[in-house]
Amino acid sequence: MIAANDHYSGTYLAAIIVIKYMVEVSAGIVVKNGKILCMQRKASKFSYISEKFEFPGGKVEPGEDPKGALIREFEEELDADLSNSKIDYLCSVSHDYPDFSIKMHVFVVSDDNFSFVMKEHISNQWLDSKNLSNLDWAEADRGIIDKVRDYLE
Repeated sequence: MIAANDHYSGTYLAAIIVIKYMVEVSAGIVVKNGKILCMQRKASKFSYISEKFEFPGGKVEPGEDPKGALIREFEEELDADLSNSKIDYLCSVSHDYPDFSIKMHVFVVSDDNFSFVMKEHISNQWLDSKNLSNLDWAEADRGIIDKVRDYLE
């Protein structure tokens, strides 16, 4: 906290400086036979994302491009090979959580033969686009549901 004394009126002015860290991530909207893969996060120290649903993906590493990060994260977290998948850029969105900010690059991954191993999540569901809102989403992911619907319809 920084406080400054206003000598003329005798009041104190205070400013609080909040420093949040920015996390850059890539997320994949996996579409298989018209259904979308929705993954449920594990418990987290941040209650606002703990056990919420998200689109799979992960952090963009320094020097890495967002699409490359998506491919790497799918290999690491899902044992999923995207080499035969069609990958289209959809959008980038930003969201401020209480403890950090996120910039999410979103890609649509179309692959009717997509397979994966659930390693980092506690559950998953395959839903059509009209039912996506029925899940308890992390807010950053909730913010792209309409964009996903528009793209797919």
